[in-house]
Amino acid sequence: MARASRMSVLKRKRESEKAEKAARKREMRAMEKEFGKPKEPHSGEATREDLEAYGILPNADEDED
Repeated sequence: MARASRMSVLKRKRESEKAEKAARKREMRAMEKEFGKPKEPHSGEATREDLEAYGILPNADEDED
């Protein structure tokens, strides 16, 4: 019987990890669909609330003072 090379063992490990990751993603999508919480796409832009939370913009409440 031939002995498996280290490269083929690593390749099988990578492939199995990839398959597991895909299975987890499928489960998460199914759960989101089941519970009705669709994933909101993010534009990458910070909202005013985000900027206020980081302290970059003054809060709307402080503007009134």
